Amino acid sequence: MYLKIHETRNGRIVAACDSELLGRILDDGKAYLDLKAHREFYEGKQAKEDDLKEALARFTSANLVGKKAVSVALEMDLADEESIIYINKVPHIQLYKI
Repeated sequence: MYLKIHETRNGRIVAACDSELLGRILDDGKAYLDLKAHREFYEGKQAKEDDLKEALARFTSANLVGKKAVSVALEMDLADEESIIYINKVPHIQLYKI
């Protein structure tokens, strides 16, 4: 998967996307996610699950796309199944720490 951390004045944004999804456009008529136009947002370093876990230990918000990336958030109890949006059967989740 790809992992990119964005440091902003409002906090740390963690973006992760399963490698095979980058460059695709997901559109099921109800939800739309353009991973081609927003490639730079997600395309950082190639990462393993442990890298994403480390990043998710310190985040303000997170945007995760794909089975691998979303499963890490579920495993860490940062989200539950009801929080997941599926676009063309691809899981997508946004997390915020308040």
